[in-house]
Amino acid sequence: MLINRREALAMSAGALFATMNPARAQGKKTLRMAPHAALRVLDPVVTNAYITRNHAFMVYDTLFAVDAQYRPQPQMVQEWSVSDDKLVYSFTLRDGLAFHDGQPVTAEDCIASIARWVKKDVIGLRLAAVTSGMQALDAKTFRISLKEPFGPIFEGFARPSSIPLFIMPKRIADLPADKVLEEVVGSGPFRFLPSEFRPGVSWAYERNEKYVPRSEPPSGLAGGKVVKVDRVEVVWFPSRQTAINALAKGEIDLLESMNADQRSLLQGNKEVVLRRKAGPSASTIRFNWAQPPFDNVKVRQAMQAVATQQDYMDTAIGDPESYQICPAFFGCGTPLETDVGFPDTGKPNIAKAKALLQEAGYKGEKIVIITPGDVASFAPLAPLTQQLLRQIGIPSEIQTMEWSAFLARRAKPEPVAEGGWNLAHAVFDRIDLISPLGNLNFDARGKGAYTGFVDDPETEALKGRYQRETDPAKQKAIVEEMQKRAYELVFYIPLGTYFDYEAFRANVSDYVPSAVMAVWGVSKA
Repeated sequence: MLINRREALAMSAGALFATMNPARAQGKKTLRMAPHAALRVLDPVVTNAYITRNHAFMVYDTLFAVDAQYRPQPQMVQEWSVSDDKLVYSFTLRDGLAFHDGQPVTAEDCIASIARWVKKDVIGLRLAAVTSGMQALDAKTFRISLKEPFGPIFEGFARPSSIPLFIMPKRIADLPADKVLEEVVGSGPFRFLPSEFRPGVSWAYERNEKYVPRSEPPSGLAGGKVVKVDRVEVVWFPSRQTAINALAKGEIDLLESMNADQRSLLQGNKEVVLRRKAGPSASTIRFNWAQPPFDNVKVRQAMQAVATQQDYMDTAIGDPESYQICPAFFGCGTPLETDVGFPDTGKPNIAKAKALLQEAGYKGEKIVIITPGDVASFAPLAPLTQQLLRQIGIPSEIQTMEWSAFLARRAKPEPVAEGGWNLAHAVFDRIDLISPLGNLNFDARGKGAYTGFVDDPETEALKGRYQRETDPAKQKAIVEEMQKRAYELVFYIPLGTYFDYEAFRANVSDYVPSAVMAVWGVSKA
């Protein structure tokens, strides 16, 4: 039964699930879930959207994976070795690895996947710059040779976000990194069902019966991925309230994300279990450095002078138990936490902001704020930002669009008249922020950088010093230099960190908390 997105939105959850190939699902144990966003792009290399990343973790596997403490652990790799000079790494794959098309996973597949990944990921780009070669030694063993030591190589290979290193067949990975892949062939615990994919509406997976899990117990994204259901069906609800109602009625088994205020809607339901998510999220303000007026540091500093974390957290979250004022660009509660350079006094300084705008020569040009209308975590941000801009004399227009259109537009450095933007918000998981090399907000390569197009060669040089340094104390000192500079130049504005919640039906068990919601361990009674 073919339906379009508009028809799907008008249907009840039960009716919509009934259209998802009931013949295939008959007699099988099926887990039904509501994700945080709609899935449209299937290629985890061409986009850093979390929903695409989450989809990819279902069907692909990784060489290494992070455990519950965010430590890299071997996943597809059985054993590895490092030369004394730290310039040669050898990796051997474990037995039993096979793609969903029946072909064995080989060293050549891994090399091709790494080669595609390093063209897009910020850590991968830096690894590529110091790599002298990659070579398959036999069907299961490959070698990476470096020009200089690269301390975070395992962290890069285990990176869970925002562009993880997923292993694909060589014939697919060899396609250009800018070409969006249409064929989904992984070696992970679930197989994607392309015949049941309705972009922006619903999609499904079935258990990969030939998958061989590791023997270790699961921890975070590492360890044994033991699948305990036959099918996973996913439906996107643009209304979070509709998704909550569907969970309360038992039409779905799992709700990936809900905010603190929405807990009261389910707390009296004995058939539902609520759990705080494993890691917090962080809201931010991004500026387009490539276009006026935010190409001027004083205009960015003006916005910084009136945007306080307290105001944004009170407005967006409301529950003090669920949020935290966090001055650390690399995450509070992490080894690299520091408050160096933090300018937020807790109160907007309108007079300072207006003086900075005058020094900048700002002429009152209207700016455009872009925001997704179908992702709940973004909803309170743009209106508050617009209010603050109005108070300091910057007129603005909010343009709302679907998530995929938002991502595409936010990637453009061009002027608004040519489809660009001036200001946008972003929401990150803490796991995206903890590495100075992996934190996208510190990608300072100009128009070739992450959205916002920060251009600061000094920060890129600091990152180079960090990746070559092995002394933790000296690494921390470099991080403090980076944070101080980022606050001074206003790379972006952190708006505080907060916890969302996961919700499950009471008959769902064995979920393994991790930075990315993965359901390979979940049981359903």
